[in-house]
Amino acid sequence: MRIGIDYTAGISQGAGIGRYTRGFVRSLAKLDPRNQYVLFHASPRGKVIAGAMIDAPNFHRCGVHLSERTLAILWHRLRVPLPINVFTGHVDLFHAPDYTLPPVRRAAAVVTVHDLSFLLYPECADHGLRAYLERAVLSSVGRADFVVVDSLSTRNDLICLLDVPPTKVAVVYPGLDERFHPLAGDPALAEVKARWGLERPFILNVGTLEPRKNQARLIQAYALLKERTSFPHQLVIAGGRGWLCEDIFRRVNELGLKRDIHFLGYTAEDDLPALYSLADLFVFPSLYEGFGLPPLEAMACGTPVVVSNSSSLPEVVGDAAIQVRPVDTDALATALEQALGDHVLRQELRAKGLARARLFTWEAAAQQLLGIYENF
Repeated sequence: MRIGIDYTAGISQGAGIGRYTRGFVRSLAKLDPRNQYVLFHASPRGKVIAGAMIDAPNFHRCGVHLSERTLAILWHRLRVPLPINVFTGHVDLFHAPDYTLPPVRRAAAVVTVHDLSFLLYPECADHGLRAYLERAVLSSVGRADFVVVDSLSTRNDLICLLDVPPTKVAVVYPGLDERFHPLAGDPALAEVKARWGLERPFILNVGTLEPRKNQARLIQAYALLKERTSFPHQLVIAGGRGWLCEDIFRRVNELGLKRDIHFLGYTAEDDLPALYSLADLFVFPSLYEGFGLPPLEAMACGTPVVVSNSSSLPEVVGDAAIQVRPVDTDALATALEQALGDHVLRQELRAKGLARARLFTWEAAAQQLLGIYENF
């Protein structure tokens, strides 16, 4: 087969869907020497992500001198019927791993939908982006021959909210990069600790600053923790600014926590294993996730984890993390106190987390995707 994949996120996005796309494409390159792959991508936004390019004889790069925004306007706003095949040449199948599917001519079409947060939590999304996704994602799912999702939770959302036939949608769990493992004694720990100024013990949160990630309530829970206990921990939040994030910084100022909360901003992939390993606790109180890689990455690094009990997160962590209602700040503060103060519980969570993380591999994800491709 000649298989096209939209690799735009893989070369342009450092976090989230970029990491997802690089993960499964790298594993496909190791797994499948037989089929031919065309990696289509729009003109990169700035520098290409380090290590994003695939070095395999059956993988070919197809870049165009148009921005991702320009292509989105052409395909999903103006509805210009310009098929992807014009750029890729003949393909038997085209896979779009970032929610939206371009026009595809005479080929099977597969789209990955990571979540439906823009429908379930519309108040947490920028209005313009929400309107675009509602139009483009619904159209893409309708035109696709098959839909891939990251979790049973998201599969159920598609079936219930978009009336997608169950036979048309399958779960392919994302995997973990091999770099995520405990780093005790590794020189990288001291280097990352010094570079980010992490002098105190800390609780870590990783995620884009936006309402869906629920950092504002996390900050309230952290304030309650400080009132109730004498733990010396800072709260460290690693993630770039998203939309509607002003309330997060306002909450810090109102609670007088400027000295206790450390915003790292966008954090490169290479620093994450050290950050997870340095943290005494990882907390992820997101309102909704299609999968949620950060809790799994933290568990793979041996860090105890507290997560919300919403959407896909219980499916991801199983019994290897403390689960709490994301809107209950008092319960979240209690969970933080419990996880920091109970040594036996921490050891139990560490052991369970390491075992749980080993269940999710990119090799398994690539094997599933290859099976989907070859069914057409």
